[in-house]
This record gives sequence, structure tokens and C-alpha cells, in this order.
Amino acid sequence: MDKNLMKILGIGNAIVDVICKVEETFITKNKLTKGTMKLIFDEKEFKTLLSSLKIEKTISGGSVANSIVGLSQLGNEVGFIGKISDDDLGSKYEDGLKSENVKYFYTKKKEELPTGTCLILVTPDSERTMCTFLGTAGKINHNDVDENIIKKSEIIFLEGYLWDEGEPKKAFDKAIKNAKRVAMSLSDQFCVDRHKSHFLDLVKNKLDITFANEQEMISLINANNFKEVINFAKNLKKLIVVTRGEKGAISILGDEIVENNVEQNLNIKDLTGAGDLFAAGYLHGYLNNSSPIEKLNKGREMSTKVIQQIGARL
Repeated sequence: MDKNLMKILGIGNAIVDVICKVEETFITKNKLTKGTMKLIFDEKEFKTLLSSLKIEKTISGGSVANSIVGLSQLGNEVGFIGKISDDDLGSKYEDGLKSENVKYFYTKKKEELPTGTCLILVTPDSERTMCTFLGTAGKINHNDVDENIIKKSEIIFLEGYLWDEGEPKKAFDKAIKNAKRVAMSLSDQFCVDRHKSHFLDLVKNKLDITFANEQEMISLINANNFKEVINFAKNLKKLIVVTRGEKGAISILGDEIVENNVEQNLNIKDLTGAGDLFAAGYLHGYLNNSSPIEKLNKGREMSTKVIQQIGARL
């Protein structure tokens, strides 16, 4: 095995998660939609929101970064590319990845915008609502992506959150062009709605593996029901993996359709990271040539662990 060959390279938003417990009223008062992620573009607005909250804990986050850490914890050689600034949160972010044995392929410098931050508001029902100020994370460009590192990776794993017109799209294109295999997570229903035609093109023509939840897939293809999602995926003949909350998960590759159930009677504390860690478990199975049901079950095992604690890292 080539020492320099990496199993999986994640490319995503480098974001510091700030976890806060809130009451339902906080969500309604701030006109947030529960269970979704809202992008905040104004730094002042973001700081105002943050100032009224009590912080439970701060963790290096970002959707794909969470998956990559999970893969590292399962013993895989992994790396990550994400843009941070040379500031206090940026240093915390980098240390957080390195302490998890993730190779971080980015050299930070002082940027105009600060390191990205995501407020994770956890309501009493364990549901999480997120407010993200992308900061410099959203300014990733093709110069931040080293094609040699991509060529040395068996799979690159991208996140939908990162995709945006302009510079991030160029970074995405460069990564896909140089990759052996490409996996991506659609990230969030709002994200899918914002970039529907582009995401549909990616799923149909560029990706080898797509991770999504049921809502995201229904939105992506404007389906009326889940049956239409299954038909779409079958005809595509590419690997589509869909998590369905209480209904478990399903993987579709041509006519091979495999499903599993969720574990019952869990003590769920916080749903942050459930999808990220599911992807980590699934990709671990993929790297180890597990059977389709074993891959789904490994995804379930990882996501089951993470939802019984606070935060998106095990």
C-alpha cells in the first residue's frame, strides 16, 4: 500500500460549532425554521444572536469534517481541506482536527473574514436548528485545493453546503476533475432548493456516491413520494444512499435495493451529526468492501452513538 495514498479526503466548510440549549420560544422569536440551517451573511447580526446565548460547548465542526473525524476514529487514513483564518477559532479548529489524526491540507493565513462559525440551537425535543456565519470558509477557491492530494486519495467526499456560485464552484470542479471517485452529501433541504439544477447535474453526471435524507431527495427531483425517488435512483445506476429518520436507511444501486431499520428505545439527546456520522460508517464499510447491508448497519451504528450525546463528534 502506498504510504502517501489516502483513503478519503474530505473537502468542506471548516466551521466551529457553538452548541447552545434554547427554549422553543427562542426559535420562533428569531423567526427560525426548526430543524434547518439558516445562513447569516451579516457578521453583526450573527454576533447579536450569539451574545444572547449561553454556550454549552465549542467543537470543530462542519458536516464533511465530522464524517472525516468519524472515519479517522474507525482507523482510516483520512485528510481534510477547508478554509480558516489565522485567528483564535481557526487555531482551535486546526488543533481539533489534528488531535483526531486527520491530516489537514490547508495553511492558514490572516483573512478578511473570520473563521466560520455555526450556532447549533438544541431545543428540549433534541432537534437542532442551525445558524451559520460561513466567514472565510465560504471563500474557498481552486487555489486552496491541491490536485496532487486529490489524485492520491481513493475517494473525495464533498458537502453540498460548500457549493456556491463563483469561487467555491471552481474549487468543486477542480476537485471532481482530479478525483478517482467522488462522494457527496446533499447537506440540507434549503441547500438543495437553492442549487437544485446544479445538484441534479452533479448527482446524475459527476458523483459516484450520493448521501441524502428523504426530504432532500424528494426536493431534488420534485417527487410526490418516496417511490418516485426509488425509481429515479434505480434508473440512474449510481449509488444513492438515503436516510429516512424513523424508517431507517436505504441504498440503491441499479436494481440492488437494500434497507435497514433504526434501533429502538434510544436515549436521544441531540440529533447533530447523525447524517455526518452515518456517512462515516457507510464509507468505512465501502472502503472495506462490506456487503450493502453491512454498510448501512455500520452507518446506523455510528449515527446511533452520536445522537445519544451532545455534539457531532464521538
